[in-house]
Amino acid sequence: MDDDAALPSEITTRHAKRARVNTRVAGDEPDEANGDNAENQERNSDGSPGPGEWEGSPDDFQEIRPKTKRHRASEGTSYFPNRFEEILIEVIKGDGKHISQAVKRWVERYERNQKHAMVELFMMLFEACGAKYYIKEEFLDETDVDDVVVALVNLARKGEVEDYQSSKKEFKNFKENLVSFWDTLVIECQNGPLFDKDLFDKCIDYIIALSCTPPRVYRQVASMIGLQLVTSFISVAERLAVQRDTTQRQLNAERKKRPDGPRVESLNSRLSTTHEQKLVIDEMMRKIFTGLFVHRYRDVDPNIRMSCIRSLGVWILSYPTLFLQDLYLKYLGWTLNDKSAGVRKAAVLALQNIYEVEDNVPTLSLFTERFSNRMIELADDVDVSVAVCAIGLVKQLLRHQLIPDDDLGSLYDLLIDDPPEIRRAIGELVYDHLIEQKFNSSQSGSKGNESEVHLGRMLQILREFSTDPILSAYVIDDVWEYMKAMKDWKCIISMLLDENPLIELTDEDATNLARLLFASVKKAVGERIVPASDNRKQYFNKAQREMFENNRRDLTVAMMKNYPLLLRKFMVDKVKISSLVEIIVYMNLELYSLKRQEQNFRNTLLLIKDAFFKHGEKDALRSCVKAITFCSTESRGELQDFSRNKLKELEDELLDKLKSATKEVIDGEDEYSLLVNLKRLFELQLSRPASIEEIYGDCITILRSFRNLDDEVVSFLLLNMSMDVAWSFHSIINLETVSEGSLCSLLSKRDTLLEELEYFLNTPPEVREGSNSGNQLACWVCIILADIWFLFRKTVFSSTKLERLGYCPDARTLQKFWTLCEKRLKISDDTEDEDINKEYIEDTNRDNVMIVVAKLIASDTVPKDYLAPEVISHFVMHGAGIAEIVKNLITVLKEKNDVSGVFLEALKRAHYRHLELSESDDESLKSESFQECKNLASRLAGTFVGASRNKHRPEILKIVKSGIEYAFQKPPKQLSFLEASVLHFASRLPPPDIRDILKDVQKRTENVNTEEDPSGWRPYNTFYDSLQEKCAKNDGIHDKKEQTTARKRGRPRKRRNIEGRRLFDERNSSEEEDSINTSDQEDAQVEEDEEEDNAPLIHSLKSSAKLRSLRVSRQEN
Repeated sequence: MDDDAALPSEITTRHAKRARVNTRVAGDEPDEANGDNAENQERNSDGSPGPGEWEGSPDDFQEIRPKTKRHRASEGTSYFPNRFEEILIEVIKGDGKHISQAVKRWVERYERNQKHAMVELFMMLFEACGAKYYIKEEFLDETDVDDVVVALVNLARKGEVEDYQSSKKEFKNFKENLVSFWDTLVIECQNGPLFDKDLFDKCIDYIIALSCTPPRVYRQVASMIGLQLVTSFISVAERLAVQRDTTQRQLNAERKKRPDGPRVESLNSRLSTTHEQKLVIDEMMRKIFTGLFVHRYRDVDPNIRMSCIRSLGVWILSYPTLFLQDLYLKYLGWTLNDKSAGVRKAAVLALQNIYEVEDNVPTLSLFTERFSNRMIELADDVDVSVAVCAIGLVKQLLRHQLIPDDDLGSLYDLLIDDPPEIRRAIGELVYDHLIEQKFNSSQSGSKGNESEVHLGRMLQILREFSTDPILSAYVIDDVWEYMKAMKDWKCIISMLLDENPLIELTDEDATNLARLLFASVKKAVGERIVPASDNRKQYFNKAQREMFENNRRDLTVAMMKNYPLLLRKFMVDKVKISSLVEIIVYMNLELYSLKRQEQNFRNTLLLIKDAFFKHGEKDALRSCVKAITFCSTESRGELQDFSRNKLKELEDELLDKLKSATKEVIDGEDEYSLLVNLKRLFELQLSRPASIEEIYGDCITILRSFRNLDDEVVSFLLLNMSMDVAWSFHSIINLETVSEGSLCSLLSKRDTLLEELEYFLNTPPEVREGSNSGNQLACWVCIILADIWFLFRKTVFSSTKLERLGYCPDARTLQKFWTLCEKRLKISDDTEDEDINKEYIEDTNRDNVMIVVAKLIASDTVPKDYLAPEVISHFVMHGAGIAEIVKNLITVLKEKNDVSGVFLEALKRAHYRHLELSESDDESLKSESFQECKNLASRLAGTFVGASRNKHRPEILKIVKSGIEYAFQKPPKQLSFLEASVLHFASRLPPPDIRDILKDVQKRTENVNTEEDPSGWRPYNTFYDSLQEKCAKNDGIHDKKEQTTARKRGRPRKRRNIEGRRLFDERNSSEEEDSINTSDQEDAQVEEDEEEDNAPLIHSLKSSAKLRSLRVSRQEN
C-alpha cells in the first residue's frame, strides 16, 4: 500500500447500534484561488484545498505494502461458503462473462434470506479492497460500520491485504468486472431491493466509510464503486422520470373522462410510488456525493481525483435535472487549478461535453462568468495535452458567444508557440473564429467568392506580422491544415494579378500573399515551412506521397500560363520575387511537355535569369540559383538542354560582369558593381563550381593594391577565393591519379589565400560594438581560416600520395587567430541599428566563430594544448549558445583523452584574466570576473557526476594538486585560485583525499605569517574551512548511519493509534453553504515548485543554422 493516505481523523470507534453517513461536512469546501496565474502547474483550484487540506498525508498512515498472497486468516470469523454457492469475488476476478447470472442468483438468495446474502455481498466488497473479513449473520444489525472499518484498517497495517488492481495478468479485468457487477446489481434490484431502505443504505455506508480510510487501495476501490453506483442510479432515475411523466399523462387523460374511479385511483397510486422511488434514488445519489465525492475529489491520489471529476462530468451530462446546477458545477471549476495535469484535463473535457449541449448553456451563465478566465488561461498550460483541450473548450465558449473577443488576445500569441500541437489547436480556433467566422451569425453569409473572402481575412491577420517573415510562416503553418483557400492556387494567382477589379491589394498585402503562396506550395508537397522541434526526417506513407504528387500536379497546371505573368509583374520587387521564383522547385516540370507548354517554361526560365541579374540581395539571388539549378537537373529532353544552356550563359555573363567590375575598381572607379557581382558569384558557388581562374589573379591584385577597400567587398573577395579553393580540392581529392599541374595549382591558390588571410591576422579589422562590416570581416576571416585549415589538415594526408596538401598553422599564427576570435566573442550579436546590413548576420555571429574553433580542436586539426584551454575558459562568458558548443567539445575531448590538464589550464587562463582586472579600481568588474572563475570551475567540476566521479577520481585529484601548486607559486597573489577554482573540484573527492589535501595545504603554511596580509590570505582560509567542514559533515553522517543501522532495520515503525473525528455525523449538508458564490470557498491552494531536472550533457555540435534558428521558446506557466 501507499504511504499517502486519507486523514485518519475520518475514522473512529463508535458503539451505537448502527452508524449513519454524515450528510453535511463543514469546512471541507475549498476557497477561491489567489494564486499566481503564471505558475499553472502549481496553482490551486478556485476553491481547492490548501497544502494542509488535502485528504491524506504521507505522515498520517504508514502501512506495509499489500501482499500478493494471503497466508493467514484475517480478524473476525473465518468464512467457508457452501460449495454449491458462487463466490462473488471469484466471479469478479474471472473473465466477467458470468457476472449477470451471478447477480441474478444473488438477488434470488437475497429474497430468500436477506441477512445471509448481505453478508455475502459485504464480504465481496471487503475482498475487492484486498481484505478478508467476515461479519456474522446473526450480528449483522448490531455491527457498527466504524468498528468494521477500523478492523479493516488494522488488517492493512499488518499487510494482510491483496492488491487486485495491480498490473498482473490474472487481474487485468478486475476493475471493469467490479464496476460491471455493481451496475448489474442496481439494474437487477430496481424493481425491489433497491428501494427497501436496507440493502443499499448499508452498502453505501460501508462504501463511504472505506473511501475515507488511510489505505489507498481501500479508497481506490470504494471510490470506484461509489462513483459507479451514482452512474447506475442515474439510469434508474431516468427510467422512473419517464415512467412518472407517462403515468401523469395517463392520469390527466383519465380524469377528463371520469374524475373518480378505480382506474384513476390505480394511476394515482402508481404515480405516487414512482415519485417516491425517484426521491429515494435522488437522496442516495446526494448521500454518496456528500459522503464520498466531496472528500475524494481532493484526495492525495491524482487517479482518484481524476475518476471523481470524470464521473461528475458524466452525471451532469446524463442527469442535468439534478446535477446541472452551480452546487455541483463548481467542483469542475475548482479542479481546473488542480496540480495534476490529468485532473485538469478531465475537468476540461467534462466541461467541453457539457457546453456541447445547447440546452445546458443558459444554466451555465453564472459558472461561465466565474471561471471563463481560468479556461482561457489553461490554453497556455504547462501540459500540452491540457492546453490543447482547453483551446477546444474556448472554441465552445466562442460558439455560444459566452466570452468577448477582447479576452482572446493572449491566445493569439500562442500562434508562434513552441509545441506544434498547441499551435495547430490555436490555428483551428483562429480559422473558425476569425477567418470562416463560424461563431458570428451576422458574418456567416458573406457574399462573393469564398476563397477570396477567406484569403482577405487571412491577409488582415498577416498584416500584424508583415515585418517578420518567420512569424508569418508560423501563422500560415498553423492555419494551413484547416483553410482550403490556401490551396486554391487559381484564386491566389488571380488576386496577385489583380484580375478581380473589386479586390485591391496594397503592396503590403501583395507581399504577404506572395509569402502565403510560397509557404502553401511547400506545405502542399510535404515540406516544412517552420523548424521542427526534433529535427527528425519526415517519413510519409504511400497515400500521403500520392496526395503530395497530386498537389504538385494541380499547382503546375495552375501556374503554367500565369507564372511568367507573375514574374514580370513583380520582377523589380526583391521581397516578392524571392518567394515567387522558388515555387518552380516544387512543380512537376514534365507536365510542361505533356501539356505542350514548352514556351511558357522557356519564358519562365528567361525571367528567372533576368531576376538574377536584376537583384543583388541574398534571398533573391539564392532563390534564382536554386530555381535554375533545379530546372537544369529535373527537366527532361529539350527543356533540360535549354536549362543547362541558360545556366552556362548565366555563369559566363556573370564572369564577364566581374571582369569589367574588377577593371573599374583597379581604374579607381566605384566598388558597388564589384560587390554585387561578388555576391552573385558567391551564391552561385554555394551550389556549383564556377571557373574563376581568370579573375583569381585580379582578386589578389585588388586585395593587395587597395587595402582601404570596403570591408564587405574584402569579405566577398575572400569568400569567393575560398570557395574556389574548396571546389578545386574536391575535384582532385577522389581521383586515382592527380596531375602535378592540378596539384601545384591548388597549392598555389591555397597558399595565396592563406597569405591574404594572415595579413588580416597581423592587421586585424576593427571589431567593436555596432560596427557590422568590421565584425563581419573578422568573422569571415576566422571562419575561412578554420575551414581551410580543416580541409587541408595533416592527419588526413599523412603517409599518402597527397601528403603535400597537409597543412598545420604555426603557434604564432594560431595565437593571432585566437586573439581575433576572442575579440569577436566579446561583441554581442544583438544590435538595433537599422543601418546595419543584416543579410549575412546569421552566418557571421559569434556562435559560428566558436563552432569552427571547436571543430579545429575536435578534429585534431591543430594541437589542443593551446587552443582547447582558451576555448574552455570561455565556457560561461557568452551565453547559452556558446556554453552549449563548449559543453559538446568537452564531451568529445573526454571520450578521447584525459582532460585534467586542459581543465587546469582553462581555469588558469580564466584566473589570469581575473588577476589582470583585479588591478583596476572598478569593484564591479573585479567581482564579476571572480564570479566567472567560480562559475567556470563549477561547470567543469559538474562534468564529473555520478559514477564518473569515481571513475575520474585520479583526474580530479590531479587538478586539485596541480591547482594548489599553482596557487602557492606566488602567495598570496594567486591564492584566490583556491577559492575560485580548486575548491569546486576538491569538494567532489572522498573524505580521505580531502584530509590529505588539508594536510598538504597546512604544511605549506607552517612557516608563513598569514596575519601580515589578512585579505590576501582570506581565500586560503575559506578553502581550508570549507573542506574541513565537509569532512566533519561526512563523519557525522557516517556515525549517524552506523547508529541507525545498529538500532533498527527496515522501514520505521507504524503508528498504532488512529484518532480523530468520527466517520459519520448527524448534521445535514447545507446547499446554501455550498453555493458557487460563497466567498470563503474560493481561495486556491499554493503548492511548492518542483525542481527541474538537469539537462543532459551530450549533444552533437550544432550547425549555424540550428543555433541561430528562430528562438520562439514557450514560457512555462
